[in-house]
Amino acid sequence: MRRGMVGLAFALVVVVTLPAAEAPYYPPPGQWAHKTPAEVGMDAAKLNEAIEFMKAHETSTPTRDFADQEIVNGKLLASIPTERAGTNALIIRHGYIVGEFGDTTRPDPTYSVAKSMLSTVAAIALQKGLIPNLDEPVAKVVKDGGYDSPHNSQVTWRQHLQQETEWEGEMWGKKSDFIGKEAFGRAEMKPRPIEAPGAHYEYNDVRINRFSLSLLRVFKKAIPDVFRDEVMNPIGASTSWKWVPYTNAYVDIDGKRTASVAGGTRWGGGMWISTYDMARFGLLWQRGGKWGDQQIVSPSYVKMATTASAHGPDYGFLWWLNTTGKQWPGSPTNSFEARGQGGNVIHIDPNRDLVVVWRWSAQSSQGFKKVVEAITDTNRVTNP
Repeated sequence: MRRGMVGLAFALVVVVTLPAAEAPYYPPPGQWAHKTPAEVGMDAAKLNEAIEFMKAHETSTPTRDFADQEIVNGKLLASIPTERAGTNALIIRHGYIVGEFGDTTRPDPTYSVAKSMLSTVAAIALQKGLIPNLDEPVAKVVKDGGYDSPHNSQVTWRQHLQQETEWEGEMWGKKSDFIGKEAFGRAEMKPRPIEAPGAHYEYNDVRINRFSLSLLRVFKKAIPDVFRDEVMNPIGASTSWKWVPYTNAYVDIDGKRTASVAGGTRWGGGMWISTYDMARFGLLWQRGGKWGDQQIVSPSYVKMATTASAHGPDYGFLWWLNTTGKQWPGSPTNSFEARGQGGNVIHIDPNRDLVVVWRWSAQSSQGFKKVVEAITDTNRVTNP
């Protein structure tokens, strides 16, 4: 027997170095990288077909000159642009721009997309402890008379976020019952019995404007400033957006005359913003409230915000949902949208790592469906 060979075993170790997973892309301020459809797992011809469909389907209301604004919504309380852009869109896959058309840099009113932005401001208030508990009455911390009645004293923050407050009163000259052609135009509602807070869903801008004022009260800082400092600056948005208040929506905050902003542009004003900045906001929510290394909106709030309320039409915390699969058939049940009048939509599909912003659109669901049909890398698509 040869010396040194007794009991000796040999092992061959092969070290295989796998390529590192690509880090999620977040566009830096003032920049946004483009990729070809093939680079993000999409079919160029089908994507072009979707874009051509979108170009051909522009909303007719509001008109380009907003001449129908008061007819549709009632007496204005703030300014409105002299004209708006035509239909335009950005399509974002895996964080990169893969499709774009129209004037995507022009700050236009985005109507009720501002409600989803107010929801984000509420998330910041909750994280900072300014809202102690979503299920506590707002009256515990907001004492400006708006919640003094026995009925309104029961209203909670969660009910505001789910549009289930049944709050009664008047905000900036508009009554919460939405009755009256002059005040509400074609959007006026029929009289109905008011139910207990939390028992009934109603899409109601007067109540949302009460919610916005309540957020102003707890921050003691203008809501546009909060949104800029806590959300838009961290995600690298431009400085071209503005949240325009009603001319009569000013209150005293620690001795300073401060505007309370609206959750839409129904009566003028509201959030005027570019498609690019809307896309950044959409990408933040698509990424679960995270931007780079910063968790701007907590995962727990994102989950609550995208969970359907008890009485709403598949509605979360001022976000439209697809939990039943009926809002957008064929889309995952965890897809969700920020929607504004006139076809201003941010469509978010976490499963497909997809964000589509389509402004002044008609047939938005069909347009988004066509975008999804262009996706080819099904191995990178997850199910709900």
